[in-house]
Amino acid sequence: MKGWKSMAMGTLLAGCAHLSQAQGQTLTLGFGINKPPYVYEFEARGLEFEIVAAALREAGDEMRPYYAPLERLHLMLQRGELDAIAATSPASAVKAYYSDSYLSYQNVAITLARDNIELNSIADLSSYSVSAFQRASHLLGNEFGAMVSRNPRYREEARQVTRNLLLYSGRVQVVVADERIFAAFQPVVADQVDITLPITRHRLFAPTPYSVGFSKPAPRDRFNQGLAALRESGEYARIMARYSSP
Repeated sequence: MKGWKSMAMGTLLAGCAHLSQAQGQTLTLGFGINKPPYVYEFEARGLEFEIVAAALREAGDEMRPYYAPLERLHLMLQRGELDAIAATSPASAVKAYYSDSYLSYQNVAITLARDNIELNSIADLSSYSVSAFQRASHLLGNEFGAMVSRNPRYREEARQVTRNLLLYSGRVQVVVADERIFAAFQPVVADQVDITLPITRHRLFAPTPYSVGFSKPAPRDRFNQGLAALRESGEYARIMARYSSP
């Protein structure tokens, strides 16, 4: 009897260990190239980076970060070359298993004050040269996508810092950028352009909620559970507080 109990216990423990190994994975997860304060490329830090990593840890998973332009990340996810990518959403028009939203960006249209540009709606952008981030035409909604389709002077760049340079050098009239990212790159470009020129922020956009897009549903489900636990524990709020300055 004693031997049977020992065998049963051993089988149970082995089964639990197998289940744990099956659930805990190291996922190759794509992040966009350098976009402080959300992602500091190759530095394993940033608001977005830390939230995603912490939610995965809560779920029992780890991540292997991979950095590339957003457009390339979506293509790699479609090809099965990545397990997941951050800063995407169902609006991106890419087939994936999307998580609950883990973070929202606040995009604004920014102009030089001296140009006296008045923007009352997204549609008004069609009259100006505009630079935005990759896949903005999908991620910023139908009205923005319609504007893009009728604006031959619309462009998208992979490198977020490019928008600061284009605006202050007068090469475009409007840039569409997240407020935090634009502010973070100001000191980076200060020796190349005159960042003391007054700017106007046009608040045309609602906050953009972002999800992690997964290639399979099981890790997505675990991530959602981990994200919920992260919020409930207070760790999510603590991460947010570390990056509270715009």
